[in-house]
Amino acid sequence: MFANLINSHMLNTLNSLGKKLYQLIISRLDGDKIQSEEYQNKIFNLVEKGISGFIIFGGEKDEIKEFIAGLQATSEIPLFIASDIERGVGQQIKGATNFPCQMAVAAAIDKDRPEDILLLNIIIQAIADEAIDIGINMPLIPVMDVNQNPDNPIICTRAFSDNPRTVAWFGSHYIKFFEDSGMVSCPKHFPGHGDTAVDSHISLPVITKSKDDLMKTDLMPFIKSIRAGAGSIMVGHLKVPELDSKPASLSKKIITDLLKKELGFNGLVITDALNMSALKDFGNVPAECIKAGVDILLHPVDADVTVTELLSAIKSKEISEDQIDRTLERIIKTKERFSKIKKPDVNYKAHSFISEQISDMSITLVKSSPDILPISNKNAHIVFAGVDDIYKSSILKNHFTSEPQPLNSELLIIAIFTSIAAWKGISGISNEEKQRIIELIRQAKSSIVISFGSPYVLRHFNEADVLIAAYEPSEQAQMAVIKCLKGEIEFSGKLPVRRDNI
Repeated sequence: MFANLINSHMLNTLNSLGKKLYQLIISRLDGDKIQSEEYQNKIFNLVEKGISGFIIFGGEKDEIKEFIAGLQATSEIPLFIASDIERGVGQQIKGATNFPCQMAVAAAIDKDRPEDILLLNIIIQAIADEAIDIGINMPLIPVMDVNQNPDNPIICTRAFSDNPRTVAWFGSHYIKFFEDSGMVSCPKHFPGHGDTAVDSHISLPVITKSKDDLMKTDLMPFIKSIRAGAGSIMVGHLKVPELDSKPASLSKKIITDLLKKELGFNGLVITDALNMSALKDFGNVPAECIKAGVDILLHPVDADVTVTELLSAIKSKEISEDQIDRTLERIIKTKERFSKIKKPDVNYKAHSFISEQISDMSITLVKSSPDILPISNKNAHIVFAGVDDIYKSSILKNHFTSEPQPLNSELLIIAIFTSIAAWKGISGISNEEKQRIIELIRQAKSSIVISFGSPYVLRHFNEADVLIAAYEPSEQAQMAVIKCLKGEIEFSGKLPVRRDNI
């Protein structure tokens, strides 16, 4: 249906400069707003103007599926439908499956065991099938950052590991599956967002590494991504002085010279979201991105304003219409592949079971002491720390006695809940909470500390008798930990990050 798009019909479709410029933009689509007629009109109006696609946040599975189908039927050129589905489509869309985060997957899967590799393939295919079923053709995954900073506030458990070879191995698996399905994978965030303690949603991170170090660590997974056939790569809002004084997403040296020429990438280059604050101190950001070699401007605050800014840059000869035309050829050529996508039969119930299995396999016993586990017959009390919005409804309260300041308990369990979220600026807990937990450990006869989120939190509590990493605060992860604590299943997860960082 969408084959041979580069023809006279398509060229006639893009018969105005304005339509060409809208074709460089992927705009935001709030799935929870699509029942509003006013909002629907706004989205369809962008389609009529020639928008390249949408990045989806929220919504209900069947409603979103129907809405996307309507958008595609209306658009003269196939739309990119993108979404951040690092934890499966359920991360964004209600009714789809939530899978464990990338670090939990790496903890669960032993790449030296053929049966584990088979299970990994099943997980990736499940995510791909659900994406296709709903209409997503550009999954903005995998995260290929190497999380080398324990205090990284925005990558952390979104990464597979702090080891570049592990990241590259897992990420390449994801890329091959998505690309073979006809979708456009999008490894991120080039040239690597893993070694910083700054969230680029809030301000501009600075990566102070030599190029040699970058090639060995941060860049290595992206090199493997290119070899695996990634159709696009997302460039982060990161400053890497060794490569350029400009942020990567505005840098011709990083995008054109390094990524395209030196590393040989010939797919689409996509910016990280342009509504982030990292670039707030720079001028005409859309034009600077295009000049640097970007193909797709992701999630600007206002698509219409972005087109106006690009028109201004063309008028002043900062960028040329010839350059825009060359970019459009790459975009249209990429969209041709959507004709390969075949609608799958999706078993959402089976996917839920697979997700639970991976959670069970991911729980990692980081430190143990004799005669504490399993705890089925012990007088165990539990205290909570971290994000109270998450733990106040914790199912752990149904299994252990919950007290804010337990006294004389035979065994104290400390459950720490943390989350990785944009604009938050922290992935761990406060110094005050660290001290409170250390005091509780010292007062307890025996103690277990469980991190539901960042495993790096555990590095502050080595005085505890038992340390457990669960990688995320989901109810599924909590249930998996309960089963491990009670001896119903084994602790089979392997720590995907260096033990000396924990």
